[in-house]
Amino acid sequence: MEEQTISKLIPVTVLFVLGIIESLGGLYFHDKRSKNDFTIELVSLITLPTLIQPGIFLLVFWIMNVASPGLENYFLDTSLWWHILAFLVLDDMTQYWWHRLSHANKKMWKLHRPHHVVEEMGVLVTYRNAVLYYALMPGIWFSAVLIYMGMGYVYLFYLPIKLVIILLAHSETKWDRVLYRYKFLSPLAWVIERTISTPSTHFAHHGLTAEDGVSNPNGNYGNLLFIWDVIFGTAKITRKYPSRFGAWNQIKEPWHVQLLFPLVTSKDVNSELHSIKTNNDYDPSVDFKEFTK
Repeated sequence: MEEQTISKLIPVTVLFVLGIIESLGGLYFHDKRSKNDFTIELVSLITLPTLIQPGIFLLVFWIMNVASPGLENYFLDTSLWWHILAFLVLDDMTQYWWHRLSHANKKMWKLHRPHHVVEEMGVLVTYRNAVLYYALMPGIWFSAVLIYMGMGYVYLFYLPIKLVIILLAHSETKWDRVLYRYKFLSPLAWVIERTISTPSTHFAHHGLTAEDGVSNPNGNYGNLLFIWDVIFGTAKITRKYPSRFGAWNQIKEPWHVQLLFPLVTSKDVNSELHSIKTNNDYDPSVDFKEFTK
């Protein structure tokens, strides 16, 4: 029980600390972030760990118990290294592809869109996605299966480590600047920036357009591991940070539209979320500069 408590407290503590640091730096005290943005971030932050993930886990455990009770704790006595590899592949790598799909498919983009319409970075951006984006995420379902089959102990360590890295990758603290500032740290920076997500590589993903030479809106999809981008050819490493963030069609619908689409749609005919099919659809695989010509 103590390990479970620590596993939950670590990411919460890191989120709280990063939020305070960003607040002291003035991040949340100007007009780029509206009350609507804060509502989206707060609701997303609460629903994922308290409703969506537990709901998926309970459903998977029930299905597995009914359909394949003999698989319960099947891998309990196997090597922990295999357990780690299983989560890295079936959770983190599948999330890379899920994320990548959301930038290539118009319907999927609408579920991921809340994550990109915000015009600045910060730790609160981390969980901005429509409810269905997470509810359908394969990695969460696969994780539940792995836990049922006896890999739950590794998950207690894997999940907080992953969440901390993702939180740090979105944070305006830009911790990786230290690695780039000193020449003797350059070899270490080379390894780290190709292994895990950092503010530099992930900020590039949130940049408005690749035309600035820094941003990579259609790449840098990694969550815990950035190496998936390196392997699958979507990596861009500049050791710089974009000056502009956001996405094409910056119409900011009410929080309930952004989070509950397509169950709730926008009343604005110019919005991508006006209906499931609209003439205002953005093709997420096309860079923003194509729309500014």
